[in-house]
Formats: sequence, C-alpha cells, structure tokens
Amino acid sequence: MKAAVLQMTSGIDPAVNAATLVNAVREAAADGAAMLFTPEMSGLIDRDRQRAAASIRVEAEDRVLAAVCTAAKDHGLWVHLGSLAIRRPDGRLANRGFVIDPAGAIRARYDKLHLFDVDLPTGESWRESAAYAAGEGAVVVDTPLGPLGPTVCYDLRFPALYATLAESGATVLAVPAAFTRPTGAAHWHTLLRARAIENGCFVVAAAQTGQHDDGRATYGHSLVVDPWGEVLLDMGETAGVGFATIDPELVTAVRSRIPVLAHRRSIPTPVVA
Repeated sequence: MKAAVLQMTSGIDPAVNAATLVNAVREAAADGAAMLFTPEMSGLIDRDRQRAAASIRVEAEDRVLAAVCTAAKDHGLWVHLGSLAIRRPDGRLANRGFVIDPAGAIRARYDKLHLFDVDLPTGESWRESAAYAAGEGAVVVDTPLGPLGPTVCYDLRFPALYATLAESGATVLAVPAAFTRPTGAAHWHTLLRARAIENGCFVVAAAQTGQHDDGRATYGHSLVVDPWGEVLLDMGETAGVGFATIDPELVTAVRSRIPVLAHRRSIPTPVVA
C-alpha cells in the first residue's frame, strides 16, 4: 500500500494552511495513495499566543479540520491529520491528532502526552505546558496500512509509549513533528529508526520544514522507516508530498526474525544496593 507524506511550512493563517492540506489530499489521492500523513500543528504555527488565540477553536468549529474532513470524503482518502491546536471545553488547549476515514468521519483522536518545556542553548525557550494540557491515553486505530498508533513530536523521546502501542497491535507508528533544527540534526533520524527497529513497526514521520511566519525554523526531513530500520523516504528540507510503500508482510517477517514483542518482559523496580 502506498503512503503519502506531506511536508509543509505552516504559517499564522489557518486558511492558507487549510488550502495546502486540501491540495495535498488531492495530490495523494491522484497518485494512488491509501493514506496521507501530515505534520504536527498543520493548521497553525504561531508562537505569539495572543495572536494565535484568535484562530484556535473548539473541535466542532475548527475550519482546518472541517476542510480536511471534506477533502478526505471528496477524494476517498484516509488522512492522519498530524495535529491541530484545539480549544478544550475547560479553556486549555490540546495538541490533537485525528485519523479521518474516506467518508470524512473522524475514526480516532490522540492528544499529545508529553509536553516540551525547555530552555535551549540557542536562546530559544519553549513552554508548551503554559498553554496546552497533556493527553491522558494512547490509541490504536485500524487503517488500510495496518493498525496505526498515532503520537506527536516530543513523544518520540519516550520509547515506552511506542512499546505499548506495538504490544496493543500497532504495526505503523505515526510521528508528526515540528522539530527544531538543532535537535533534528542531532536526534531525528536516530530516534525514528530506533522506534521502528525496537518495535518491528513502520514509522511514518511527517514534519514541518523551513522558516515560519512566526520566526521559528524547523528541520524537515519527513521520514518513512521500515521495521528493519531502513529509511524508505527522506524528504530533505523541501515542502511537498512524498510517497513510500508500506508492506504489512514485512512487519511479520521482521518480527519473526527478531521476536522482541514476544520476548519483552515487565521490568521490576530495581533494588538500590
């Protein structure tokens, strides 16, 4: 089955970002993809929280989500909408991903579990928890590519989440992201290949790339990695749609050669000597 991956440079205007997403759905369907994957914060990237607040809606009123659901239905395509900023009923925000079926219906939602709070040597400071609430659970959803475990960006650094998804039946792990350039160059490829190898899964990582309207710069290099750790697609820094083949039989073959899921054991609390 063919997977399509959108690498984009989201800006501060949700309408412009929605148009990019709708065009990507059209292109992916025209090229015969079974499913399209988009990056984290596909609908809006804006570090000016006061300005961004005017564009962030509750899920039922989010225009980007509505546009992608309509496009998925119009073109008969599954879409993993990597994530959007969604206003929760309590007024806080969720970094929420959606799996949308070819009827335009939302099959699954996932709120980012791990929030990124850090002061970087470059002088950049990130406080995701100042505005966002962490998710409370994981999900596995059936798709044409196989059972899919959605995650978001910083989750990538927490392998227990991916182990849980694989043990719950996932054969494809999605990692939509907006990695900074320094951390991307240092860790992106290594971590994604590790998650694929240690779980015997395909990993599909749609990424933000380039210089954004709000001044930040992201790493790009959207990847598709197979269960053996081979990189099937690396999109470099150019925005656009890329394609890779997902072969579910390869998951079975790799897991039979190195049956890590069958051998994995719970780890007791260490004795401190």
